[in-house]
Amino acid sequence: MSNPIIEKLRAAVATAATRLQEADNSAAIEEVRIEMLGRKGLIPALSKEMKDVPPEQRKATGMAFNEAKDQLEQLLAAALDRIDAAATAAAATELDLTLPGRRWSVGRKHPLMQVMDDCVAIFRRLGFIVADGPEIETVFNNFDALNTPDDHPSRDRGDTFYFADGRLLRTQTSPVQIRVMTAQPPPVRIVAPGRTFRRDTPDATHSMNFHQIEGLYIDDQVSLGDLKCVLLKFAHEMFGPDVGIRMRPHFFPFTEPSVEVDFSCIMCQGKGCRVCKNSGWLEIAGAGMVDPNVLTNVGYDPEQCSGYAFGMGIERIAMLRYRINDIRFLYENDVRFLQQF
Repeated sequence: MSNPIIEKLRAAVATAATRLQEADNSAAIEEVRIEMLGRKGLIPALSKEMKDVPPEQRKATGMAFNEAKDQLEQLLAAALDRIDAAATAAAATELDLTLPGRRWSVGRKHPLMQVMDDCVAIFRRLGFIVADGPEIETVFNNFDALNTPDDHPSRDRGDTFYFADGRLLRTQTSPVQIRVMTAQPPPVRIVAPGRTFRRDTPDATHSMNFHQIEGLYIDDQVSLGDLKCVLLKFAHEMFGPDVGIRMRPHFFPFTEPSVEVDFSCIMCQGKGCRVCKNSGWLEIAGAGMVDPNVLTNVGYDPEQCSGYAFGMGIERIAMLRYRINDIRFLYENDVRFLQQF
């Protein structure tokens, strides 16, 4: 036996659902609510017909009334949520021309990049041009052409990152010198700043990833005195006119003679302190005259040309310049630290 009230309730819910889907403002939604659930709405009107329902159908009819009210309330709430979400999205994308302007914060260069740029600028003023090369290098460019013996410790897998194809992450920026010299005849006057890699245990003064800047000058009658003059000028430009330099005999496979270059301690002005281990000097660079074997390896005639090369760590210069006592600060990306520069 059919129940006309239940059928009317179902039809009312379906009609309300259609109208609520089409509603584009809260007023339209409120209109549907009043028509369905208001004091003179359809649902209260149908409830007055319960007296005419046969006793055996009253239970099912009452349950239908409850279900219809629940469905209508859910449809009304969903429609309001949809309208609110649309209004919020529109407000977010709308441009309010009455609002005050927003100040955008300006980023800062990383202290390492600041020091590297300053180093490059100094050497540019001294007549050097910037050269670049890949960070993944061949064994020839990184070791063989630089006169590094086969049994040298730096070739060890414990010191150098090798790839399966035999290439490696460059351990120094010196391969850039090889690439430039094999590509052009003398004269050559370049600096090569860049990132290098070595297997090292990170601590306050060591890192597996670090930066270097290397210089190379090849021409006729280049001497160690020319090298000293350039590095002294660099020291004065970077740390001030009172800084002195000294050269100590050393050994590098790619230079002969080789020297270690020290700058007078900028912390104590050469008087001796904890930083310079009371010596008054700070080790800054390795340098020397380019070994004749290196010149031969790149196709130069060591009887016709000579030159010098030097290399220094950007991190070490930055730590001295900014009084940083731990290299790891430069790589932790702590905004509180970086905002100081």
